[in-house]
Amino acid sequence: MKIRGLNLNNADLADHLASDHGLTKIAAKKIIDDLLKAIADATARGEEVSLNGFGKFKLQARPARTGRNPATGASIAIAASNKLSFAPAKALKDALNATKSAKASK
Repeated sequence: MKIRGLNLNNADLADHLASDHGLTKIAAKKIIDDLLKAIADATARGEEVSLNGFGKFKLQARPARTGRNPATGASIAIAASNKLSFAPAKALKDALNATKSAKASK
């Protein structure tokens, strides 16, 4: 899979999906948008989304805490929040590290 540029966005993914699977770019973009919305909706409900060979997305609660303003040094209250975490699957980690080790051995 060869995709141009260093930064990949939804349009680049849609172009690739459309060309590889004979779809229109509009249909490919809709598929990508629907997939991302399904992941966001499921994690917002507290569900874990597991994509075999890729990884897991899950919601993590961050408790309220006290921080410091770096400019003034004053203490500030940081509200509790939720964040989306991603844990790559072993297959993805292996693929990423195989690429690095192959480049290093050249």
